[in-house]
Amino acid sequence: MTDGRVRRAVASDLPAFLVLYRHLRPHEPPPTPAAAERALAEILKSASTCIFVLEVPDGTLVASCGLTIIPTLGHGAEPFAVIENVVTHAEHRRRGHGAAVMRAACDAARAAGCYKLCLSTGSKEEATMRFYEAAGFKRNTKTYFEIRWDGSS
Repeated sequence: MTDGRVRRAVASDLPAFLVLYRHLRPHEPPPTPAAAERALAEILKSASTCIFVLEVPDGTLVASCGLTIIPTLGHGAEPFAVIENVVTHAEHRRRGHGAAVMRAACDAARAAGCYKLCLSTGSKEEATMRFYEAAGFKRNTKTYFEIRWDGSS
């Protein structure tokens, strides 16, 4: 079980995010400090997007995930939600931290009246897929397509 507490991100978390996100995409160059600050400020002022973090007793952020709630006219005009950027610091994995932030996101989506919660991942690792299934997500229920303007995959 996790030894930390889950909470919503705050502006002062930015330096910790820049460290934590290196464990999500280690080969991707980090954003400039100004770009990261602007992005986090936009997320924090949004009524529909938030980031859940898990902070261990020494104050270190070791896991996070983003949640966006999307209004829709379909499905009786009930919103749906998307989780992205689930990450746990490599030295803190297999302790329930990732599951804890995902539970918080799931609870928030349910409390917002979302009829479904989607999760997007670029991972092809079987262990990652089993982790998401253990959190309650189902594989192969919908087909997801994307366009990336930067040419990355």
